[in-house]
Amino acid sequence: MAKKSSPTRNLALELVRVTEAAALAAGRHMGRGEKEEADKAAVDAMRLIMNTIPMEGVGIIGEGEKDEAPMLFNGEKLGTGALPKVDIAVDPIDGTRPLAAGRNNSIATVAVAPRGTMFNPGPFLYMNKIAVGPEAKNVIDINAPVKDNLQKIARARGKDMDDITVVILDRPRHAGLIAEVRACGARIRQIPDGDVAGALMTAWPDSHIDVLMGVGGTPEGVLAACAMRAMDGTIQGKLVVRNEEEERRGRELGYDLDRVLTLDDLVSSEDVFFAATGITNGDLLQGVSYFKDGARTDSLVMRGLTGTVREIISTHRLEKLAKISPIHY
Repeated sequence: MAKKSSPTRNLALELVRVTEAAALAAGRHMGRGEKEEADKAAVDAMRLIMNTIPMEGVGIIGEGEKDEAPMLFNGEKLGTGALPKVDIAVDPIDGTRPLAAGRNNSIATVAVAPRGTMFNPGPFLYMNKIAVGPEAKNVIDINAPVKDNLQKIARARGKDMDDITVVILDRPRHAGLIAEVRACGARIRQIPDGDVAGALMTAWPDSHIDVLMGVGGTPEGVLAACAMRAMDGTIQGKLVVRNEEEERRGRELGYDLDRVLTLDDLVSSEDVFFAATGITNGDLLQGVSYFKDGARTDSLVMRGLTGTVREIISTHRLEKLAKISPIHY
């Protein structure tokens, strides 16, 4: 019998302030075609609030070289410097292009785990992924053929193949994958960006998404793994090598390029925290809605240790925030 203890601090309830701030700041740029401006607004807001949280954090997953952001970079120290010591993963805008174009499924995300428990992607920006919710978490194998995985997922979920919905990033590289899924008779939801949200939808009952497949960001895979800890789903991945230089750097750093990265590899502790706030409307969360002198946000807040997933609807009084915050909301 597991030893029981008194409730401990839930960092996720503090992290949601981080994603709310990012969403409020970035939401002003919806549909304006301003990817860089939106990203900077989210980064500035996220960093400001992050540094008020009592923790000694190190950014393992930041904006990094992929997005060339001015802040929240890999290795940056975040928080007040007080205990606990933690790894931090952020994606200020998962779905920057949909936000800039005024489309759906753009969210702000952050995850925290005990120091040394998050997978560090190193030079590898992309990975092949498969993610599913609780019912199918023990039947998937990223090395298996697409048809085998879909058949097992359908059986695990008690569905016919033509009831299964696969979410796939809309990229030319996925032409072969899409053809295989179509040949199986499954349905496909193509998304322009946002594969953190795509992975989470597989474990969110109201989304009607059964599986995420295809190549997406490695940082996004780590963020999704942190959420899956609380949602009782799972994710597997394999690093994708883009060129000889990336392969050389990876091998020098000791990465096994043939290894299947499981949930335990991507985040090895259950004591993880995850928060996400909708920026634009989507299958997972509603976007920021603005009204006279205020705004409304929709967030998910998760704790791996207890498996608790909260949905938080918040009303923000912008005239009050303007008096105390340097961030324009």
